[in-house]
Amino acid sequence: MSAPERIPPRGVTTADPADAVLLAEGELTVRGRIREASNAALYCTVTHEGREAACVYKPVAGERPLWDFPDGTLAGREVAAYQVSEATGWGLVPPTVLRDGPHGEGMCQLWIEATPEAELLALVDREEPGPGWKAVGFAEVGEGRTALLVHADDVRLRRLAVLDAVINNADRKGGHLLPTRDGRLYGIDHGVTFNAEDKLRTLLWGWAGEPLTEEVRDVLEVLGKALAEGGALAASLAPLITRAEIDATRARVASLLASGAHPQPGGRWPAIPWPPV
Repeated sequence: MSAPERIPPRGVTTADPADAVLLAEGELTVRGRIREASNAALYCTVTHEGREAACVYKPVAGERPLWDFPDGTLAGREVAAYQVSEATGWGLVPPTVLRDGPHGEGMCQLWIEATPEAELLALVDREEPGPGWKAVGFAEVGEGRTALLVHADDVRLRRLAVLDAVINNADRKGGHLLPTRDGRLYGIDHGVTFNAEDKLRTLLWGWAGEPLTEEVRDVLEVLGKALAEGGALAASLAPLITRAEIDATRARVASLLASGAHPQPGGRWPAIPWPPV
C-alpha cells in the first residue's frame, strides 16, 4: 500500500485585536497581484501608527458578476463570514474589513503565512481511510486510476465544516485551508457564501450525518441568539448581506440544532467544488 499523496495547502499570520484597526485605518500599498485568484486580488502592505502587515485587498470593481449571487458584493460576503467566525469564538477566518482602497471599496484581509508541513488532505490507494482520517470520496488520478480523497480527523477542520454549513459556503477547496506553525487553522476565500438556497460545496464531508459535539451545539446556541431579530450579529450582517440571507443563516443554525448532526450532501448541487484543490 503506497503512502498518501499529499495535497499541499496554500498560504496567510495569527492576528491580535489591533489587526482590524490596522486593516481598516492603515495606508494600503499595492505590491502585486495574486494571479491564481478568479477575481481581482491584490497583495498589499498596510501601515498604521508604526505597525505594518501584509494583506489581501479585493476591490469590488474587480469582481465578476455571478448569476446565483446577484445581490450585494463578494467582498461584503467575505466580511460577513469573518463576523460569523468571530461570533463562534473559533477565530477561523483572518481579520477582514470592508474599506476604501486604491481601486475603490473592497475587502481587506490579513495575510496568513501557512506552514507547508501540515497535512490536512491526502489521496490514498485504499478503500477505507486509515486511523486519524475521514473519507470524502473517490477521485480520478489519471491513467484510469482512482484514489480515495481523505481529510484529517481534526477538531479544527470539524469546526470549519460547521462554520461552512452555517454560512452556506459554496466553495470550500483544499487551497482555502491555511494551517499555521502555532497550531491554528484559517479558512479563506468566502465570496460565495450566505446564499438563501442550499449551495454547500466542500471537501469537508467526513463527518456528514455524525452527531454534533457538545461544543458545537453550545456555539450554535450562541449564534442563534446573536442572529435573532435585534441580535448583535444580525445587526452587523445587515449592511453586508440581504435580509433574506440573514433569515436563511438563522434557519440553517436552527436546522443544525434540530437535527443534532452534521449536514449531508443534498443532491441538488455538486457536493464537492471544482477544482477540489
